[in-house]
Amino acid sequence: MHVIRLLAPLLLLALFSGCAERQPTSPASQAEAQRGFSQQGKASYYARMHHGQRTANGERHDQTALVAAHRSLPFGTRVRVTNLANGRQVVVRINDRGPFRRGRIIDLSRAAAQQIDMIERGVVAVRIETIE
Repeated sequence: MHVIRLLAPLLLLALFSGCAERQPTSPASQAEAQRGFSQQGKASYYARMHHGQRTANGERHDQTALVAAHRSLPFGTRVRVTNLANGRQVVVRINDRGPFRRGRIIDLSRAAAQQIDMIERGVVAVRIETIE
C-alpha cells in the first residue's frame, strides 16, 4: 500500500505530461534566415474568415497582402515560394505562425496563393527560400 501512495503522483504526472499541448518549434535565428534557408513541403492558404484577425506578430491579416505564416522563420523574413507543379513564384513576408497541420510548411495569404495558381487545389507542393 505504501508503494502505491508513492507511485500514484508519478503516474498522474506521467499521464498529464503525455496530454500536454505540443509547443511550436522555436523561431530560427536571423542569421539562419539570411544564410539561404530552403525547405520543401506543402503549402496551404488562409481561409477568408481569417481576414482582419490578429496575426502572431500583432498586425491584422490582410488577404490581399503578400504575407504568410511559418512555424519558425523570424517575422519580417522575406521568402520566395515556388509552386513545384507549375514553377510560378511569389515573394511573401512572414508575419504569422503556422501552419500546424502535419506536412504543411507555409500558409499563404489569398493574394499570394492566387499568384502561384493554387486556389483551386488548396494545398500544393512548394519550395520556400529566404531572400536576403
